[in-house]
Amino acid sequence: MPTFKPRNTERARTLRREATPTERLLWRYLSRAGPGGGVGAKFSRQMPIGPYFADFLCREWMIVVELDGHSHDLRPDYDAARDRFMADAGYQVLRFTNADVRENVEGVVMAIALAVEAAKARHVRLPPNAHP
Repeated sequence: MPTFKPRNTERARTLRREATPTERLLWRYLSRAGPGGGVGAKFSRQMPIGPYFADFLCREWMIVVELDGHSHDLRPDYDAARDRFMADAGYQVLRFTNADVRENVEGVVMAIALAVEAAKARHVRLPPNAHP
């Protein structure tokens, strides 16, 4: 039987509370995205994936959105290991710079929406009585 590992929800709450202005800006678009919303999928903020926290996570379509600010320039090896961990766990990781979001939030939102649509196309669900 697998061992239960509690999630670090307190750390997630702290990260949500201390969100950067850029994270807050993008969240205004993604939070509208309940089923059929802004990007066509539901996203959550600061969700744990193994030892890491995803800035934004769509569980249903296995998409992680990461925003990179100045601190990410200082630790490229950490980010590469993090991306590898998430990819190995089956997640598609989309990275955008804070400048991307500030200067072209609509373009970032469109890129996320396109990734959601591509994920949906890869995982077409058959009706319960259909047989391949």
